[in-house]
Amino acid sequence: MSEQDTTGQITDADIERQMEVVGLDEPSPHQEFHTTLSVDSIRNFALGIGDDNPLYVDPDHARTTRWGDVIAPNIMAAIINAPLRGDRIPREVRRRARGAFKGCQTFMSGGTWTWHKPMYPGDTIYSFEGEESLEVKESEFGGRTVHITRRYVKFNQRAEVVGVYRLLRIIAERKTAREKGKYAEIEAAHWDRDDLGPIDEAYLAEAPRGAEPRYWEDVAAGETFGPLQKGPLVMTDMILTHAAGYGFAPQRMLATGRVAAKDRARMPMMYSRNAQGAFDTEARVHWDGDLAKKVGNPQAYDWGLTREFWLHHALTDFCGDDGWVLRQHDEIRKFNYLGDLQTLHGTVESVQEIDAMRTVDVRVAAVNQRGEETAFAEATVALPSRDHGPVVLPQAPAELQGRAIEFLTEHRRRT
Repeated sequence: MSEQDTTGQITDADIERQMEVVGLDEPSPHQEFHTTLSVDSIRNFALGIGDDNPLYVDPDHARTTRWGDVIAPNIMAAIINAPLRGDRIPREVRRRARGAFKGCQTFMSGGTWTWHKPMYPGDTIYSFEGEESLEVKESEFGGRTVHITRRYVKFNQRAEVVGVYRLLRIIAERKTAREKGKYAEIEAAHWDRDDLGPIDEAYLAEAPRGAEPRYWEDVAAGETFGPLQKGPLVMTDMILTHAAGYGFAPQRMLATGRVAAKDRARMPMMYSRNAQGAFDTEARVHWDGDLAKKVGNPQAYDWGLTREFWLHHALTDFCGDDGWVLRQHDEIRKFNYLGDLQTLHGTVESVQEIDAMRTVDVRVAAVNQRGEETAFAEATVALPSRDHGPVVLPQAPAELQGRAIEFLTEHRRRT
């Protein structure tokens, strides 16, 4: 078969090219919206996702906690990155890997975070990243797929690993039958005035656990927590997701003026003409209902990352100021359209004691007004103990900690 004949198919040559980069780490050169944290950036991020926990937004309160200052919600690590100088993977190897799987479909299947250190005002966050694993799977119905996990290691200016993110993407052969339009018949939400009163009442009844400790001894498997509401989704939610810092790197989805013109010259497929005939980002499916309908959806819809933030909010409300989210694995299953109301409920699945760690495994699900689960998180949180004292933060793996020191040392040598 010719190269052209294999477009949209997974070949052994594709897999071999991709395997060349598995196990290779490189410094992340990307400059996110946030590079160094401040009291203001932390507060604005928290409020941008609807979280008014005083630990994040009130320095006077935060100074009375075990942390001694404002700290960032752990999930904020997703949108913080300062450019890290150093040697990248050889250009030719990167070029061959980028040429693999042409015409195939890529699905972001889910992500898993682990966190090791709090992030304080004044902390600069860097990262190194690379493909951690590749697995080929054969499916009787779905054909051949390739599962690739990419690892991002986030560390601060002291070379302390604060968090590790593993993103799973699935490469699938493109099918001739398209599913475009399968969502078009979903009825858009509409709320009568009488519906809105109970929604606001539920919001006003919510409160973070905050300063009241949730002790490990008081939690039992089968216990539920929540609800935490999010919505009905409005344009302001999308605006505040971007105001919180999302969407500006590594590929700018949001740009204007001369910056947008330069991006169009570099990535013309990321832009199309709007109703007025002007060029605008393809990312406007998240606020432009007409474009959303053209791609088969009934309404504009949120970013999946927005619901990752919301799931984390439910976890930190459960933990209280003295708890710590150790791990969060989340998956986005359905669209969240303008007008949709998401209600998040949590369930304790198990309670564990391992060495100095006293942990609780929980599951949080986001369910819309149609009764559909649109996203979920499986998480592990550490809680303080009446008998054993405060949470002990986990050490990052020694291998990752050593690599962080190496990368930061080289960065400083080049700065």
